[in-house]
Amino acid sequence: MANPEHIEHRGRIESIEGGLVRVRIVANSACGTCAARQACGMSESTEKIIDVKVDSEEMFMVGEEVMVAVHRKVGLWAVAVAYVAPLIVLVAVLAVASAVGLNENIAALGSLGGVAVYYLLLWAFGGRLTQKVSFTISKI
Repeated sequence: MANPEHIEHRGRIESIEGGLVRVRIVANSACGTCAARQACGMSESTEKIIDVKVDSEEMFMVGEEVMVAVHRKVGLWAVAVAYVAPLIVLVAVLAVASAVGLNENIAALGSLGGVAVYYLLLWAFGGRLTQKVSFTISKI
């Protein structure tokens, strides 16, 4: 039974090593479960590899089908960090640059540069972010 507090995906274990289980999942777009997706051609799905830390790797076998879950609040936090915050940076830098009286082209380039710096910092502190996002794994 699905837990409404978690985002869950079925997946298949690709490898197990060093307390880390790598699970391949298929992530569907919003219309991926629509009954009319075949007719409209808008369905999108991509395969992703999720790394899940486990206490006892002996419980799992390569090729086994499992359920991978993340708490819904963590998922919303990840969306905010990946999409909302960069949008705020873009608009803020553009507004400040325009208010100062910079040329529109320079203001636009500055705002794109601000977003680039944001993502560079995000990459630099990626280790801390992966500690906050933790997946759980369970047998089906």
